Amino acid sequence: MGIRIRTAALLAGVTMADIAAAHEQTDIGGGLVSGFLHPITGFDHLVAMVAVGLWGAQLGAPAIWVLPITFPLVMAVGGVLGVLGVPLPAPQIAISLSALLLGMVVALRLRLPLAAAASMVADFAVFHGHAHGVELPKAADPMAYGVGFVVATGLLHLSGIAIGLLTRWGTGERLVRGLGGTIAMIGGYFLAASLGVLK
Repeated sequence: MGIRIRTAALLAGVTMADIAAAHEQTDIGGGLVSGFLHPITGFDHLVAMVAVGLWGAQLGAPAIWVLPITFPLVMAVGGVLGVLGVPLPAPQIAISLSALLLGMVVALRLRLPLAAAASMVADFAVFHGHAHGVELPKAADPMAYGVGFVVATGLLHLSGIAIGLLTRWGTGERLVRGLGGTIAMIGGYFLAASLGVLK
């Protein structure tokens, strides 16, 4: 148990360097490539999207596909809200909270009913999409940028599913839950940064 906690803490510490402003990017105007890189280089997005795939794999069918399909569909709605300039309350806090809570449900192997799990994922997806949408008008090719971030999101979900399939074995189950704990720690770090707790 002790070595897993130390390993998770080490991974979290290494990944924390210089990522407090994970969602703030410059030079996003390139279109497809910039859109594709945005969820991957925005570490708060990356860990939350991987967690969706992990949780879906833990829950099994049909959640293994429903959750990763729900997220990008609802994220697109959030993206439209961002493009239209419709404000959402505390978007960066919600994004950080999504990583914290999604990591926790994986770490705890929480088995919610499908509708509740999909609703939770959808609620967070709106905020992730909104953050992308706010930046879309700045892109040289907004459509290509949008396609890029949706494709990247899908691939991150698939990565989470692939890792989550390790739960079929005892050691893999512990590894996946440990990864969920690490994601929760990362989300907690971002949440503290968003709230101004970390200076």
